[in-house]
Amino acid sequence: MALDIGAVREQFPALALTHNGVPRIYLDNPAGTQVPRTVLDRMMQALVEFNANMGGNFHTSRLATETSAEAHRAMADFFNASNEREVVFGANMTTLTFMMTRVLAGRFEAGDEIILTQMEHDGNASPWRIMAEERGLVVKRLDFDPTTYEIDVARLDEIITPRTKFAAINYSSNILGTINNVKAMCERYRAAGVLTYVDAVQFAPHGAIDVQELGCDFLVASAYKFYGPHQGILWGREELLSTLPAWKLRVVKDVPPGRYETGTQSLEGQAGTIGAIEYMQWVGRTMGAEFVPTKPGLSDRTRAVHAGLLAMAEYDRGLSRHLIDGLQRIGGLEIRGITNPERFQHRVPTVSVTKSDLDPAELATFLDQHGVYVWNGHSYGIDVIERLGLQDRGGVLRIGPTHYNTTAELDVALNLIEDFVKGRVRPD
Repeated sequence: MALDIGAVREQFPALALTHNGVPRIYLDNPAGTQVPRTVLDRMMQALVEFNANMGGNFHTSRLATETSAEAHRAMADFFNASNEREVVFGANMTTLTFMMTRVLAGRFEAGDEIILTQMEHDGNASPWRIMAEERGLVVKRLDFDPTTYEIDVARLDEIITPRTKFAAINYSSNILGTINNVKAMCERYRAAGVLTYVDAVQFAPHGAIDVQELGCDFLVASAYKFYGPHQGILWGREELLSTLPAWKLRVVKDVPPGRYETGTQSLEGQAGTIGAIEYMQWVGRTMGAEFVPTKPGLSDRTRAVHAGLLAMAEYDRGLSRHLIDGLQRIGGLEIRGITNPERFQHRVPTVSVTKSDLDPAELATFLDQHGVYVWNGHSYGIDVIERLGLQDRGGVLRIGPTHYNTTAELDVALNLIEDFVKGRVRPD
């Protein structure tokens, strides 16, 4: 059953808004998606009906406490985690990752090695580099091929040594769109006794995540990238989260996930995250029948959520094809990512372009004047930008559709880009 794009778009109030008299076209989704009504309803309910701190012996506090517990259960199903104790909420992925550098640092000795991919978002690179500097660790890089925009996992056999103790893994690049073979990387790292930390922020809205299948040790995501509120989520193996050191207040019980959830949590953020999961369940149940996973042991919610995500991913590939074909027809633009349709299973619809005489900021400003929202620059994927030699050229223009976008919206953007690139217009 194909994705019912009309029914999908009806769920997102922001898609009905206009800009200078024309419909808004949100192609800035790699930096943050719009939210469906289920998210808005859940957040409003939390802020109106039980806006109280958690853990108290009164009605609104009990409701708030149960909402937080349900958010942990919902995300455990999203990740196919063993249980909700493996789910830690935080302000955002970067803050959680900096916390984990402190948690993990004591496991490493001077001279130990850590490996980062060259595709990392800075949120999964700088925290570990800072930790390495403080602990005297050696940082190695797993590079990508700048012609294919993919990583050769076999190169790990050359990089991993007996001193390798930790690896940060990019699931999907927020610049190139490449989906990396995380499972194969984790298999090699696990065989060498290396801890793995996966950044799934960009991948999460474009595919189903199964941490048990991946075999990683930690994985992070951000709800605002998969149609929810600004909320970071960390998954970690319970045996690790139970035994690693935690910097916490005396009054906090020394059990996960609470031992890592410092201070008062965002009740409305966790409620909104439930709403995002409910939206994906709705997509799976109404439009994802052919994508329901058959793997034994999955919960009903996991099956529905993963079916929804897989249905979205199938639709996304059509958007990738339409967008890349249109950019190639314009001519003169270099697409910084996979363009072979036979490899589209290995990319998300995030598409970055450059041109020798093109200022990405000027083009982004021009598109904004016509209600089309895109990003320009490095988008915190600075390691990728430097690897491609684009740091002094304004980075890239990044076009990021997601499953609520249409090919008609892409055509509007493509026509405007063609006009700009061919010199027919300039920003006001």
